[in-house]
Amino acid sequence: MAFPSAASAPPGSSAAADASSSAAAAQHGPIDAPGIIPDRGEFIDVLRALRRGHVLVHAGDHAGGWVVDGGAVYSSYDTLVRYELVREYENPAGFEHVHYFRLTPRGRDFADRAVAAWRQRPILERMMVRLVG
Repeated sequence: MAFPSAASAPPGSSAAADASSSAAAAQHGPIDAPGIIPDRGEFIDVLRALRRGHVLVHAGDHAGGWVVDGGAVYSSYDTLVRYELVREYENPAGFEHVHYFRLTPRGRDFADRAVAAWRQRPILERMMVRLVG
């Protein structure tokens, strides 16, 4: 299953974001390359939650240290951070030593396209992806 390219910036984005996108794609390759998204089902779930306004929380480097909407995120955080689909923000009401992340404008555009592409897949294919990653 090919996801929309994270390197494609939304119209009207700043030149810096475009340069960052190109640099990330050049350094790491296209986001839909094999091995970039280890668990596509989890990745879509995280994107969907972030699109709804939920926050990705990093509370530690242990298993389950990344959380979104109350559920542990085991593999998607690395891709989200590496491709700058999320960015850390200051949460004054947050806890000390806990990091909070939201979708970037580019991440929101990518999430919209990826979730739409996911919905268009046949149900059996989506179930298989959930079983095998």
